[in-house]
Amino acid sequence: MKILVPVDGSDNSLRALRHLIENRDEDGRNLELHLLNVQLPVASGAVKMFIHEDQLRQYYQDEAQQALRSARSLLKEAGVAYEHHIIVGDVASTIARFAKESACARIVMGARGLGELSGILMGSVTTKVIQLTEIPVLLVK
Repeated sequence: MKILVPVDGSDNSLRALRHLIENRDEDGRNLELHLLNVQLPVASGAVKMFIHEDQLRQYYQDEAQQALRSARSLLKEAGVAYEHHIIVGDVASTIARFAKESACARIVMGARGLGELSGILMGSVTTKVIQLTEIPVLLVK
């Protein structure tokens, strides 16, 4: 079963990953785990005029690796194989699109993260992902 876990470096994304690790027997032995970190693009054209594209690409990589560090350590310690992906774009739509294009069976995510302003009950990214995808989403509180 191919499962996507969006990771933003927050405790909530790690909690979702821990839940998946602890309950992985329910998902069968054929677990194919994909971690996804989405970096928001630098919006200002003026910034892009003064920063070389390679520097910007390195910035996205550095930020993503920092966000993924704890998740990768947790999976290594648990002996769980995974792939990780880094994409620059709108967070919610990128998560939904990646899950669909990768034929993921489920998205497992924390109810809140470090992203955009939070909603009343759930983070706004979580709410948007649920609205944008037809793939089952497991929220871990």
